[in-house]
Amino acid sequence: MNRSSTEGDEDNLSERAQLLLKTLIETYIRDGQPVGSRTLSRDSGLSLSSATIRNVMADLEALGFVASPHTSAGRVPTQKGYRFFVDTLLKLKPPESQEVEQIERRLTSEASTGRSLVHTVSQMLSSVTQMAGLVTLPRQSYTALTQIEFIALSENRALAIMVMNDREVQNRILQLDRAYTAEELRRAANYLNEAFAGRSLPEVRAMLLAQLEDTQQHMNRLMVDAIQMAQKVFDRPENPSVEYVIAGETNLMGFAELSNIERLRRLFEAFNEKHDLLRLLDNCLHAQGIQIFIGQESGYRILDDVSVVAAPYVADNQVIGVLGIIGPTRMAYERVIPIVDVTAKLLGSALNSRK
Repeated sequence: MNRSSTEGDEDNLSERAQLLLKTLIETYIRDGQPVGSRTLSRDSGLSLSSATIRNVMADLEALGFVASPHTSAGRVPTQKGYRFFVDTLLKLKPPESQEVEQIERRLTSEASTGRSLVHTVSQMLSSVTQMAGLVTLPRQSYTALTQIEFIALSENRALAIMVMNDREVQNRILQLDRAYTAEELRRAANYLNEAFAGRSLPEVRAMLLAQLEDTQQHMNRLMVDAIQMAQKVFDRPENPSVEYVIAGETNLMGFAELSNIERLRRLFEAFNEKHDLLRLLDNCLHAQGIQIFIGQESGYRILDDVSVVAAPYVADNQVIGVLGIIGPTRMAYERVIPIVDVTAKLLGSALNSRK
């Protein structure tokens, strides 16, 4: 779990102050209203006077863990307070067994491709948490070629039909140097299927380059044509950008702190344009375990009012994507974090079973 440094201030917090901070944050997450000393006295279980609690709150405010809204005598957590809570005070709650069973049943019962599984998981995350669920598509390095065929088109063009991971079909129109007969295209496809079927796409590109550069002088015309066609098919960047699907964005409208129309408009624009979220998720691909970005920790202003809880998912012993939840900073972290964690594990297992 990613951490921001609060260790310096941790030494300044007594056990009593930590308990009151924990109570304040849990109460604010539950009710969404500034928390006063009377509520803290009741909910914390401590036999303390209101004056003592106010003094502790003043200390917590001076350290930057809580703040006082102008409209209320109560206090609310700051980003720093949430971070200390998540890193130090939080006790995670395992997901309800029926939630886990529901997710597992959906992932194992559907004869789905990686892309449709991703849509299913984003919708399920949104449904279970009542926030926005997002899942990146499996990275291309995980995609393996099952079969390729070519169909002749007009004007020196051909349609390449590729089957990936045994079930996912992709099509691409190729502009060729000359017209090819149906028999030439069939023979080229047979050669490529024999040479490259079952290989991941980075492997295919590397082998194509090596074969064309190292042995072209020893190839017959068929092999040269086939490999040149294949290069057009697989001519993709080695590090393609991450793509994701998101579901349940409108759930965020139900949280008072996110209900400002202009703020929502900017947030939804960010979801549609994707740039900032893509960079954030791409960083998660290279991290280990659950990643939690609270407010400004994401580094992107448009996400200042939300938290992102994300986890990588793994298939064939490699990280191939990220999934997560976007919600208000006032989210039930003790519940959301385990849901994200178990869903990532179940999605990886489902993708492994479809290989």
